[in-house]
Amino acid sequence: MEEGTEVTQKYKGAQSNEYATSSDFCRIFVEQMDSLFLLSLLLTADPQKAEQCFLSGFEDSVNSTYVFRERAHLWARRNIILHAIRLLCPRPNEGNELNEARFLQLNGKVPAEVQAYPIFALIVGLNSFERFIFIISILEKYSAHDCCLLLGCLRRDVISARTAAIRHLAGVVIAKEIQPDRNGIALAAVNYANR
Repeated sequence: MEEGTEVTQKYKGAQSNEYATSSDFCRIFVEQMDSLFLLSLLLTADPQKAEQCFLSGFEDSVNSTYVFRERAHLWARRNIILHAIRLLCPRPNEGNELNEARFLQLNGKVPAEVQAYPIFALIVGLNSFERFIFIISILEKYSAHDCCLLLGCLRRDVISARTAAIRHLAGVVIAKEIQPDRNGIALAAVNYANR
């Protein structure tokens, strides 16, 4: 190995061992504020709880020690997820319950921050356990094992909730895509009949 390559390897290793400081976390929360608040909002399905979760995640992140700088943004997201779990305590047995988020969606009271984005409104409409599993495993790319550890549930609960969430979201999207076609056909039939 050449001397220059060896020095470069040592330098890269030294950089990856630097710990994040509170100012690093402040920078992350400022630069990624929209993304981090959206994560809080999707998890909690409530703007006030999302704000509480965001602020608690910020506080824990700033006070964190021994987090590698290159992983600090992931640690910030994890803190928000942990606070949302503590705040809502989602459990796998609520599958048939009409939770607050779904009730709000059915009554047209989805938070304004979510209404502008239909896919986010659909995610908020999932029951809380399915929503957490969908966000943590699909959007945040945590493994099923990590989801089990975070939520204190069984692997089969994670797999079942993830499948149910995907089916629900796919069913709603397909229904909305088919509906305009049916309306178009009905309108064409009415126009043809009125000739």
